[in-house]
Amino acid sequence: MRSVIVSCILLVAGCGEVEYGVQFAGERLPVIDMHLHPGEWSNTPPSTQEFLAGRFPFPQQLTPEQLADGVLSPEGIASELDKAGIGTGVLFAVYAPRTVGVAHNEDVIADVKTLPDRFYGLASLRVDRWNQDEQAELLRLRTALGEPGMVGVKLAHAHQHFRMDDPRYFSIYALAGELGKPVYLHTGTSPFPGTAQEPPYTDPVYLEPAIAAHPATIFILGHLGYDFKTRQPGALETCIDLATRFPNVYLEPSALGSKTSDPDGKHLELAMRRIREAGLVSQTIYGSDGPQSPGFTTRYLDSTVSAMRSADYSRDEMAAVLAGNFVRVFGVKEPSQ
Repeated sequence: MRSVIVSCILLVAGCGEVEYGVQFAGERLPVIDMHLHPGEWSNTPPSTQEFLAGRFPFPQQLTPEQLADGVLSPEGIASELDKAGIGTGVLFAVYAPRTVGVAHNEDVIADVKTLPDRFYGLASLRVDRWNQDEQAELLRLRTALGEPGMVGVKLAHAHQHFRMDDPRYFSIYALAGELGKPVYLHTGTSPFPGTAQEPPYTDPVYLEPAIAAHPATIFILGHLGYDFKTRQPGALETCIDLATRFPNVYLEPSALGSKTSDPDGKHLELAMRRIREAGLVSQTIYGSDGPQSPGFTTRYLDSTVSAMRSADYSRDEMAAVLAGNFVRVFGVKEPSQ
């Protein structure tokens, strides 16, 4: 575990100098970003380091380790949230050493404790030795979810190389349901090296058996099944269908409106419009997939708000997506502005 030092500057900013929220008709609506990745450059595979460095702007790409460790630290993430006017963020643990790397539960727990008024955390677990380690990993997950501020589970079948419909892993969903902790799942393809791109790992239609078998478990379909390889909506309509038929399915449209994945924002606008047309605003939660690089968190929030305005979201609908639905689903307190 790494040690964490909170800067006085961030503490002062978090105490009220930053004006949080999104402006709507003269009112500020609170924002919770439910999808943020902390971590360390050294815990990222070399192929992914090269991939990420190529996305950093010049000259920052010349010193990617310094940039990444700065932005992905708890202080760096809090600073990026401040710039975006976001009061609360959710940090993801992940165990995907062959693809996106590792962010340990213990580090996320420590980060949440560093700024408990700013951060919540999602815990994860290893699945690569499941036949031998299932019970031990479930115990580790249960223990992590018992820590203050740890409010849910993060899984990424494509990055962790296990099928969405494999019943051997249904014990994860059962545990989450028992503890009342929502499960966030990466859906859709991924641009990261080493990712499993076949439909059973990426297409949310393969999640239906798990969803149907665990009605007490909340499933959050991250990225709305976006195809990041071809930069197309992918399984958007499958996500819409699942959320329509199953009340325990929620939607999270992160990353698909980013500069690299959806340069003109048309797919994000389509997604937000289809969500509203399908009557699923109450089952949609905001997340960015940040912080990635300086300014990403701000740009993604701006893009999402713009997409909702284009789709004629009302004040109450926008407030629900930006924070209200998260508060209700995860059972946490309303963020203060």
